Amino acid sequence: MFFDQIPIGALFGLIVVLTLVSGYFSGTETAMMALDRYRLRHLVKQKHRGARKVSRLLRRPDRLLGVILIGNNLVNALAATVAAVIGLKLFGDVGLAVAPFVFTLFFLIFAEVAPKTIAAYNPERVAFTSVFLLDPLLRISRPLVIFVNAISNVLVRPFVSDQDPNRRDRLTMEELRTVLDGGASIPEQRQSMLLGIVDLEKVTVNDIMVPRSEIVGIDIEDSIPEIMTCISSSQHTRLPVFKDNINQVIGILHLRRAVRFIQQGTFTKAELLEQTREPYFVPEATPLHTQLLNFQKEKRRIGLVVDEYGDVDGIVTLEDILEEIVGEFTTDYASNLPEIHPQEDGAYYIDGMAVVREINRALGWSLPISGPRTLNGLILEHLEFIPESNLCLKIDNYLIETLQIKDNVVSNVRIFALPVEPTDEAAEDE
Repeated sequence: MFFDQIPIGALFGLIVVLTLVSGYFSGTETAMMALDRYRLRHLVKQKHRGARKVSRLLRRPDRLLGVILIGNNLVNALAATVAAVIGLKLFGDVGLAVAPFVFTLFFLIFAEVAPKTIAAYNPERVAFTSVFLLDPLLRISRPLVIFVNAISNVLVRPFVSDQDPNRRDRLTMEELRTVLDGGASIPEQRQSMLLGIVDLEKVTVNDIMVPRSEIVGIDIEDSIPEIMTCISSSQHTRLPVFKDNINQVIGILHLRRAVRFIQQGTFTKAELLEQTREPYFVPEATPLHTQLLNFQKEKRRIGLVVDEYGDVDGIVTLEDILEEIVGEFTTDYASNLPEIHPQEDGAYYIDGMAVVREINRALGWSLPISGPRTLNGLILEHLEFIPESNLCLKIDNYLIETLQIKDNVVSNVRIFALPVEPTDEAAEDE
């Protein structure tokens, strides 16, 4: 036998060399599969030499795994033979019987677990270094790799035929949100903006519009002094002009065009109507990302939200959508919500008609926003009836006490946010 002529010391040295080679193949396999594909693309654009080679090999993962596994199995088989010879030389038939168990434990630790663990923690360093040896090995063994892959691909085709090979390189919106929420090393403010953009398709104009009851506009039937007072005291740059009620809207007046009216002190309603622009209507339930593009396309900054019957439900502006992305254009949002009144005990008195999304944004809460817009609607949906007297209830992690019920509307409530209990997974992590 060939190995009988080799000194025992040389055989031990050969075992060490084969262990290192097997560890190289095992670590390379783990590193290649553990690479972040998006960071790899970035490094390829930066013309990183190792990244470019790795990216080319990963285009055919079957061939990449083929050369790695062929090499690893050949090395392991050779090492097993050498280990058997060593056992036979040292201990005879007993050594030959024990050698597989000792060899398996030794290789499991030093040629599998340890290299793969190192590669899992340092995939880029291992992959970008080992690829310079792996690439020529693939070229040399290409005929054998192609032969092995041809047989294996036939076997696996029923299981992967319906799978998109590029699936792992594409993210759904939910997956992208998870990456931005916890897997992106970016400043918190930019992270919030990116999350706001991703969440635009979840939010509709109904969720952010100024409701009909709060619309401030100009009734063309009012007297000239009343119209002037409305214009001069308005906190908005654009006002709807209507006749009798908002459903009979005539147009939108930009107050910049109305400045000269105030300066002159006298003007006619006909002159005012000449300065208005025809109204722009937005269907209810339009997603914000769609409406943002529509505002851009139509060169508009304000739209009237209408329901399926053509009645006006509210007003949505470009600023409202931008605030969903960048946050409120004010340093203290909560102080600008008169519906919220903090109490010394940590609770809040909140108007029942306050919008749930605005409450969440002002207080950092997470009241459900998938249903009704207002706090009153949220309470009634949870109760499934209109209470005749005040009561207490719990919605998610919030204790709610109704303080005033008037005209079938919960007009005032007291809310206390309970401490958030750690989840089972968080407790296990701790």
